[in-house]
Order: sequence, then structure tokens, then C-alpha cells
Amino acid sequence: MEYRDLIEKNFDSEVEALQRIVALKSVGEPEVTAEGEIYPFGEGVQKCFEETLKLGEELGFKTYNADNYGGHIEFGEGDEVLGILGHLDVVPEGTGWSFDPYSAAVSDGYIYGRGTQDDKGPVIAALYAMKALKDAGFEPERKVRLILGLDEETAWKGMYYYLDKAGAPDLGFTPDADFPGLNGEKGIMSFTLVKKFAEKKLKGLSLRSLSGGSASNMVAEGARAVVMADDEKVYDEIKALAEAYRGETDRTLTVRRMGKSLEITAKGISAHGATPDAGLNAISIMMDFLGRLNFADEDINDYVAFYNDYIGFDVHGERFGCPFEDDKSGKLTLNVGVADFDRKSMSLTINVRYPVTCTAEQVYEGFNHLVEKYDMGIVKEKEQAPIYMEPDSPMITTLREIYAENSGDYESRPRVIGGGTYARCAENIIAFGALFPGDEDRMHQKDERLSLDRLKDATKIYADVIARLGKKDFPVPGRE
Repeated sequence: MEYRDLIEKNFDSEVEALQRIVALKSVGEPEVTAEGEIYPFGEGVQKCFEETLKLGEELGFKTYNADNYGGHIEFGEGDEVLGILGHLDVVPEGTGWSFDPYSAAVSDGYIYGRGTQDDKGPVIAALYAMKALKDAGFEPERKVRLILGLDEETAWKGMYYYLDKAGAPDLGFTPDADFPGLNGEKGIMSFTLVKKFAEKKLKGLSLRSLSGGSASNMVAEGARAVVMADDEKVYDEIKALAEAYRGETDRTLTVRRMGKSLEITAKGISAHGATPDAGLNAISIMMDFLGRLNFADEDINDYVAFYNDYIGFDVHGERFGCPFEDDKSGKLTLNVGVADFDRKSMSLTINVRYPVTCTAEQVYEGFNHLVEKYDMGIVKEKEQAPIYMEPDSPMITTLREIYAENSGDYESRPRVIGGGTYARCAENIIAFGALFPGDEDRMHQKDERLSLDRLKDATKIYADVIARLGKKDFPVPGRE
């Protein structure tokens, strides 16, 4: 029987397999059990990992466990490896679901549950693509490894540990994005700007605290400031300014008394830090409003002016000194994800996604004059260099053609994103599927779901890709 026919025959089993692993809450937290067993990413992730390895063994594959940090399901022989890099960990489920997020309920042609789109559904699609090929008698000339990552949503330590133990694949893909694939990912950097303040006893309006946001890679949905004045009449003036501000901008800003102080809150619109233009930053709303106030400490006024003059609502680093862009990947994006002021210091944690032809050093150099001018310190945190593959390269072209032949979509083209996938972990890996163009993306959202038809479609595409890339007549990029 042909492998595409076997995918049809095995599909009920494939759906049941996906339900098995979606039912396991694999939100990662390090854990040591009472028996002394080490679960690097917690019991939930560990159970899901073990269940997936067990599933692989039930389907007749070899499995490998790299000390519970990751592993793989494998078939075929050869001295080269075709890798499929997926992940089993998921983000927290949140609230507001129509179904239990771990029930893996099937309704109206969809399977619901956390991880169905990101990334358990695509992992199972790749696994059953491998099964269909094996059962059809396909003999790959490269080892085919479904590599199971366990902390993709957090620090990626597990994948790097696994690669150090098992070795990196020679080529492959990660089923953790969309079709017809990504040919590049922008560079990612996070850093914190810190400004210290001397505490002063001044009469007038003072800023007691300010906080906003929860993560550098998320557009801040909320921000809160507390101010205090010697003359309570100032509070009435601030309330009037807030009312005028709401009318002028149509932004959400509230003011209320809190003992002897005044609390100001701003509400924005959350979005991923890679696409800050899709949201509205509450920290920027707060700073914009505070710029209308007159604090007794001129250093505070100067800092607020710095923010509004050089950052404000810009999301491409225009005034911050790093408005880089290129034809391959578009404009740099800049997101102020977290702000914190405690009267002694102000910190801003910023996430930048920069074009593939730029470097992190160029970005730092772009705004270094501001750091010096305003006597700020900079704490460098996360850095990931960009990756890029020419859209007309054999790897990109082949995968796009396989997608087009299966879907009938010959118009969509690979693109470059600001997000990050496991394609960054090894050479000659691209992100490929499993979200189809035009389909609803519910990753990291309530009621995450996967169309059963799309699950089958993706399985067929991945089978065709494995059949093509698993043969040595498809050269490893760079070794032609």
C-alpha cells in the first residue's frame, strides 16, 4: 500500500495518539521528586515526554532519551541525519475555554486543547508521516529523527543539551510555524536600561512608584503609577488632565485616590513582542500622560521626557537610534516590555527583533549615545543571531513545491519573521508548517484547536518531505 493511503488508513489512530499527549499538562517547571528523580522541566512535561517515546516504540521505532532533557524517535540508517525538531511543552492554559484545555475534545471537525497547534499536533503529524513511510517499505538513506524538545516555550536548555549528547542533524525542519515555510528569522535581543535616582525631599508632586508589563517579549497590557502631592488640589488637576487625555487620545487611563496618594492606571492591548504594532503599549500610554505633569524632581521630568522623545509609541526604533531595515526581512521592531520604578532607580526591559543583515552590536551602537547622555546603565540579557536562507535555495524551493503540490496554493511564498523557532538550534533547519495560510492562529490563546482535515493534510506534506529529504540525492546544503 502507498504511504499516502496508509495515512488515510491510520488517521483514527493518529487522532487518538494526539489526544493521548494533549491530555497531559506539559507546562514546564524544574522538579525533583520525593524519590530523588530529576525532572528538568517538571512532572507534566516528563509524563508527556515518556508517553510520546512510548508511542514511538509502539509504532515500531527506536527511541532515545537524553537524561530527560530531550530525545528522539528514529528510523532508517545512514551516516547523515534528517531532523524534525518539535516540542512537547506548552504555555499555561489561561482561562475562558469552551472545553477543558486538556480534554482533547473533538467537536465540529476540530480537536481542542492546549498544544494542538503548538506543537503537539504537528509533532504527531510528523510521527505518523514516518509511520506511513516505514509501513510502506520506504528505506531512507539518512536516519530520520523526530527530535522532541521539552522547553521551547522557555529557555531551550533541553534542546541544546540533547544536541550536545546526540549530535545535530545535517538538515531538516521544525514543524512549529506555518506553510509554505520560513526562510529566515530576525535577530532577537533583550536588555534592560537602568537609571539611578538620588532620593530628594522636595515639596510638590512626586512619583512614588511605577510598574508595567510582565515580559520583555509581550506588549505591556497594563501600567500603574502612584504619585503624591503636598497640596491635594493637585489631584483634582491631575484628574482633569486625565479626562482631557482620554478625550483627546481615546486611550484607557484611570485615576483614583489611594489614601494620601493618587493611583494612575493605563490599559493597553497585549501582543507578541515580535509584532508590537499589533498592540498598544500601556507603558507608553503612562509615560505620555506623565509627561503632562510637573514633578518637583527635575530628574524625573527629564527621564519622562527622554522616554517620550526617543521611544514613545515608536515600534521600529525610529527615534531611538536604530531604525534598521533591509529588503530581506523588513524593519527592526522594538518593544518596551517591562518598566519598574522604586524611587531609587528606573528600569526598562526592551526586546528588539533586528533585520537579518544587521548585528546586535549595530543596534547597541545606534542608541549608545542616549545611554551616555542620560547616564543610564545597560544590562545585556538574551541574544540570538538572525538566520536566513535564500528563498531560491534548493531547500526552500523543494519544501515550497511539496506544499504547493499538496495544497494547490502556488501563490504563497516563504517569509521572514521576528519570532524564534528551533531552526536557530542547528544549521540547515527551516521552520515549515503546520499552520496553513489563512487559517486561524490560536496558539497561546484560549480554545486552541486544530482542524482534523489540516492534521491529515500536514501529515501528507511531511511524509512527502521526509521521502524527498531522506534520500541522499537531495544534498545537504553547503555540501553540494
